[in-house]
Amino acid sequence: MSSGNHDIGLRIEPINQPEDIIQAFNCACEAFGRQAQDGVWIAMNPAWETPAGKARGAAAMVNRWTATTKDQDGNPNTVFLKATLPSSQGGRVIAGFAIWVQASSVAGRGDKPAEDLREAMQLESLYPGNEPEQRYLSQVMSSFFRRRTEVIKEKATATPPAVMILDMCAVDPRYQRKGIARALVQWGLDEAQRRGDLEAITEASSMGRHVYGQMGFHPEGPEIEYRVDPEFSHRSRPANLFMRTRGRSE
Repeated sequence: MSSGNHDIGLRIEPINQPEDIIQAFNCACEAFGRQAQDGVWIAMNPAWETPAGKARGAAAMVNRWTATTKDQDGNPNTVFLKATLPSSQGGRVIAGFAIWVQASSVAGRGDKPAEDLREAMQLESLYPGNEPEQRYLSQVMSSFFRRRTEVIKEKATATPPAVMILDMCAVDPRYQRKGIARALVQWGLDEAQRRGDLEAITEASSMGRHVYGQMGFHPEGPEIEYRVDPEFSHRSRPANLFMRTRGRSE
């Protein structure tokens, strides 16, 4: 499935080769690292601005892409999307990307939430022997995913018992304000509808929430509260807001 904006030559389509994942990671570096200076993303991608750090982060994304599972209907539970534009040098350039995840606590209906975040995020490999950094990231990401995990469990009795999560959306700053983020989000909303009218949820940054709000997402509660040990209280963490396309009741 693909979609396009013929005015600027924009195309939205699933990534099907690892080389595209590497280019997509560069969009994340520019958007989250250089532009937003997102403290949590930077902590999860140490040395992202160096060739070695960028290669490590891209390899981790490729590994996640290759490990994609499928639901009982044969749909991939994780979809990496690319947004491409015509390049002035010929061919096409990846201007943005998104990750959409079908999640469920019911077997065969989507990816289950990780029970051990330290293991799932491979924090020992990320910060070998660095217990404080591993502990900090485990606490931060547990806070970040708390409401997401609760909603997934609540959906166990829904029909279908799954949600579609906008897990990440990044647009290279050079190509922003062209409707790319909107197109990446719309693809996922359409796919959620195709998969049985699934509710969509996300943790929205201060930059993204305006667009998401225009596309049917509604905020639930205050900003996400990061529960970390006092020794980490001085660290910079981005504002994020849990948003969903429906309320608590179906």
